Amino acid sequence: MSKVRIFVDSISDVPEEWIDKYNIGIIPLYIVFQKDSYLDRIEINVHDMYNKVEMKGQLPQTSTPPPADFFKAFRPIIENGEDVLYISMSSHLSSTYQNAVTASREFPPGRVTVVDSLNVSAGTAMMVLLATQLASEGKSAIAIAELLETIRDEIQLNILVNNLDYLHTGGRLSNLKHLLGNMLKIRPILYVSHGRVLSGVKYRGNKHRIIKKLLSSILSQIHRIDHDHIIIAQTLEKETAEWIRNIILDETSIKKVHIIEGRCAICSHSGPHSIAISFILKSEPLVYTQR
Repeated sequence: MSKVRIFVDSISDVPEEWIDKYNIGIIPLYIVFQKDSYLDRIEINVHDMYNKVEMKGQLPQTSTPPPADFFKAFRPIIENGEDVLYISMSSHLSSTYQNAVTASREFPPGRVTVVDSLNVSAGTAMMVLLATQLASEGKSAIAIAELLETIRDEIQLNILVNNLDYLHTGGRLSNLKHLLGNMLKIRPILYVSHGRVLSGVKYRGNKHRIIKKLLSSILSQIHRIDHDHIIIAQTLEKETAEWIRNIILDETSIKKVHIIEGRCAICSHSGPHSIAISFILKSEPLVYTQR
């Protein structure tokens, strides 16, 4: 059985520690400012991106890596005798998945396996973490993919966005909602369901008050949450993420709470000072209702 090399795109926000520990390959998305484009995590970082936003007075967009980028990354791995397992961001949000599938057809059948995470950021990172554990047990790429597909709908991702401008520019918020949200300081909790980002309960008030309500909602489901891992993704909110981790560890029996940094690809859509929490439910996905 061939050894499995795991790949993921940069919007997964997989930390450098995991990349080094599990030898994970990263396929970067492109961060675009009009005519200029930069490879996420390679040619631009979050601080660079926000500096460009201030200097240029415009918000960035993201562009999908073409099939050629995937082929270039996969080829040396296949030639080395390893199999590739690529975990893609949600196919409902980008053509990244389809481009990876296109590239996989250039290799012998079974050598490149592509999985649609139906998620982004910490949600995709959760799948990567599970995949590394399965790979360490000696499972094949195809077997890992099958197991991931059985659990992916149970992986939850809740996102608190601080700046509505990025959602508005990305087309996920209408002009009226953008205006009213900023005027009334209303912040929606976004969540991922079946690969799509949806708006859930809307809170009004300061950030810490909203986070406490979000945590209360999540921890009320603690009897349904897998206790092995919770992942917190943050952008310019490390202290807040550590505060959340401490609450979870103090008030529950969760074994590990990982903090990862949101990179340029996800921050192009969420903006600065955003927080996301990913966890695994043991039954149906959580449905938000207005409190």
